[in-house]
Amino acid sequence: MTPTIPGFDQVRVPGTDGVELSAAVGGSGSPVVLLHGFPQTHLMWRHVAERLAGEHTVICPDLRGYGASDKPAATTPDVYAKRTMAADVVTMAAALGHERFALVGHDRGALVAFRAGLDHPDTVTHLGILDIVPTLDMWNVLHGTSAAVGYHLFLMAQPPGLPETMITNSADAFFGSFLDAWANDSAAIPPAVRAEYLRASAAAVTSIVADYRASAGIDVTHDQADLDAGSQLAMPVTVVQQDWGAQLGYDAAEVWKAWAPDLDHRLTRAGHFVAEEAPDEITTAIQSLLTR
Repeated sequence: MTPTIPGFDQVRVPGTDGVELSAAVGGSGSPVVLLHGFPQTHLMWRHVAERLAGEHTVICPDLRGYGASDKPAATTPDVYAKRTMAADVVTMAAALGHERFALVGHDRGALVAFRAGLDHPDTVTHLGILDIVPTLDMWNVLHGTSAAVGYHLFLMAQPPGLPETMITNSADAFFGSFLDAWANDSAAIPPAVRAEYLRASAAAVTSIVADYRASAGIDVTHDQADLDAGSQLAMPVTVVQQDWGAQLGYDAAEVWKAWAPDLDHRLTRAGHFVAEEAPDEITTAIQSLLTR
């Protein structure tokens, strides 16, 4: 049986350009949208979503190209641009009756949330970011041998063909390697959830690669345009991340301050899958964000 978030309804909701998203919806109160990372689905939020649902309407979609959501062909670079994926989220929330909402993202979902905050400042009331720096800054800080930690970013940035073939031929080993390497507590992703992540990822290799390829192309263009224009995030922002800066040689808090004047930057002892490894910590951080 596929794992679910207890007490949540699974719904199909329109995004943009005819794409439909699959989302788990539960609770009642002011809306909070939670966006998952790689190589995961909305299930990564199962603990945090339950905790928030007592006071909020919680919406956990699978991003376009992931999980049970539609996986359109990347016929143009913007199909998997974070700008397009952010528009999906705004359209989905509106279809569910929410013109304004708080937004929290992890990993790939955090990149989508960051873009949504820049593109839709009147819609996103509060922004939470888990364990990333923005795309433009990510490419700027990856250098030398320390960049080996992000080898997958370079692999999936290659032209269509080779990355998809290589990953498809070893999908479980490829996606599983990140679940193993990035978690400080392997028990946080139990066998049934791990199996679902691997199944869903193996079924979405082409769209996952397209998502990453966009982050080496059109997403950089969009971020650079905002940087040049002096654009910043207008809403309260909370960032929770590992201390990758010490390893890679940059000050993560300073990176985020350039984008987010109203910033609460926190470091965690948990691994990359922080919402699954430390759900109480993340729930508390989100609740604190929502009071600002």
